[in-house]
Amino acid sequence: MKRMKTFLFAAAVIGFILGSSASAYYKVIDLGNLGGTSSYAYSINDNGQIVGWAANSSGYERACLFDSTGHGANVDLGTFGGTRSEAYSINNNGQIVGFATIIISPGYLLDRACLFDPTGHGANKDLSTLGSEDSYAWSINNTGQIVGHSLTGNRWRACLFDPTGGGANKDLGSRYLYALSINDSGQIVGTAANGHAYLFDSKVGSNIDLGTLANYSSSTANSINNIGQIVGVSQNIGGGPPGIACLFDSTGGGANVNLGALGGDFSGACSINDNSQIVGWADGRACLFDSTGQGNNIDLNTLIDPSSGWTLKYAYSINNNVWIVGQGINPAGYEHAYLLIPEPASALIMGLGGLLLTLRRRHC
Repeated sequence: MKRMKTFLFAAAVIGFILGSSASAYYKVIDLGNLGGTSSYAYSINDNGQIVGWAANSSGYERACLFDSTGHGANVDLGTFGGTRSEAYSINNNGQIVGFATIIISPGYLLDRACLFDPTGHGANKDLSTLGSEDSYAWSINNTGQIVGHSLTGNRWRACLFDPTGGGANKDLGSRYLYALSINDSGQIVGTAANGHAYLFDSKVGSNIDLGTLANYSSSTANSINNIGQIVGVSQNIGGGPPGIACLFDSTGGGANVNLGALGGDFSGACSINDNSQIVGWADGRACLFDSTGQGNNIDLNTLIDPSSGWTLKYAYSINNNVWIVGQGINPAGYEHAYLLIPEPASALIMGLGGLLLTLRRRHC
């Protein structure tokens, strides 16, 4: 009886907020660029630090540590002497990884996995490769472990990088092509050689084929949180439904959850935080997914002031404070990185929504 009263109270408060005159639950901040016209934000840590890339005045993509206030004090994280770089992940210690171009000889540039100097002073660390030329670092956890992929001969291989830059990189095996996310327990997810999403535990060396959704031939796991929940996309290559967001069964038992879209049939889940909140995109709009798969997905454009002039297209990362970053079209018509910060009403809705989900799971 007490649980039911709590449930009804939470539902009543949420209904009151949603029925109020408030027209927005998130404040949207334009993160700007580096003198160019475009930018993307790919990762936000729990301290509100944000990384991605931004175009400079010459039009080159440069890894960027964004000023989260939107006041434009963005930091160009540089390269290894080349022209391009991108930052894909920042941990709670402020360590940043991605890739940067390196000049091998005049006119010959390679992409190298990079641990960036967050000050922008250029002390970037080349994480090297698995013996070939190109490499990319996609994720760094809070213990400093870094994963990505490296070219080995003519084939991509998932890689656990040596964070010292000493080159003692670990090939995760011929079964794995890309490592896209690593949590604080050292569990790694990405794409395997058979075209399926996988879970790899770097401590014990075990691996799990996460399969796909029904009617889909392949899959990719984009994000794993610290409680082992995994999200990504199931897709088809060469015909059929193009792709749909997925919450994977981490046991490999096949009970994967179709997260749906926003009325269409095309979506992808990019990030899941430790509160099981999932963001990505659906039908060309930034999306907050219903993790139960019951289709109560939210177009994030409906949670910002409709007079803001923004169109939010992609949500790439959500932190444990429910701050969200991604890319959209700003009021001036440019593709810019954005930050969404919850207004008090939004924070309450998210908190009570989590309570309702917890109660429902316990009841089941």
